[in-house]
Amino acid sequence: MKIRVVSSREEIFTLNPNERVIHMAFRPSNKDIFALIETCPKIEAIQLPNSYRRTISKSIEMFLEMQKIQLIEGDVWGHRKDISEYYNVPPAIIKDIRDLKLVGTPVEKIEEKVSRESKLNPEMVAYILARDVTD
Repeated sequence: MKIRVVSSREEIFTLNPNERVIHMAFRPSNKDIFALIETCPKIEAIQLPNSYRRTISKSIEMFLEMQKIQLIEGDVWGHRKDISEYYNVPPAIIKDIRDLKLVGTPVEKIEEKVSRESKLNPEMVAYILARDVTD
């Protein structure tokens, strides 16, 4: 699974309209969120670092909820934007999530175990679980 990392406001307008998961590495304003949704109509999830997530207005949270877009708290540890625009969730992590799901492990335990072993936030693990990502 690929997460598109966006480092600046200006970059929003250059995004591929088919992007589904975005990590915003800057503090977005309401206007930035609207621009992102307009540029990428197929977006399913927006990930923000913890400190930025707390500054998102309630009205934007409600708007995203109505649009069925998840707002996820988390980071892309060790990602270098100068090497790639995307953070790739390692296939081994996705396989671990699937394997745990197949043996009937409770969702909370999967989130806890995978987030502890990888650097993925439990909310992102839950997103991957719910979406049953194949790539």
